[in-house]
Amino acid sequence: MSGFSRTALLLACVGFAACSGEQHGDLRKFVKDSEKIQHAGIPPLPEVKAYEPYTYSAFDLVDPFKPRKIEPPKGTSGLLAPDLNRRREPLEAYPLESLRMVGTLEQKKQMFALVRAPDNTLFRVRAGNYLGQNFGRIVGVSESAVKLKETIQDSGGNWEEKEQALLLQEEGQQEVKK
Repeated sequence: MSGFSRTALLLACVGFAACSGEQHGDLRKFVKDSEKIQHAGIPPLPEVKAYEPYTYSAFDLVDPFKPRKIEPPKGTSGLLAPDLNRRREPLEAYPLESLRMVGTLEQKKQMFALVRAPDNTLFRVRAGNYLGQNFGRIVGVSESAVKLKETIQDSGGNWEEKEQALLLQEEGQQEVKK
């Protein structure tokens, strides 16, 4: 073997010897050191409160999200109470404020009013017909207004009549007079 190859072999052996130190020594030292450190204890879990069931006792109260069924109050004569079994007319599906009187018509000496519903349907009405959602019965038709009496139930359950008028309106106007 020549001198150069011996030197190369010697250097290679020295290099391997230097690298053959303990593998992951720095990591093992860190683990040993961290075992000596005192760790804080884990706090105990919070105490669980006992479940107390809630008893719902408002079944007998009026549900504010359901429409009230209007019934005549018990023990009253019901003179002003409307006939709840009567067949409803088409214009009773709309609030009075949304109806418009747009004209009049006279046939055989009887005056009719022309009333337009919100869906632009035109209706011919006369005294005795019903309008609006408050049992409004037409009591008179003139060239300028439809007069009606609404039967309204107050918070005490009593029925009362209220006079209303649906005035003739030009295009673009809307008015209900009390």
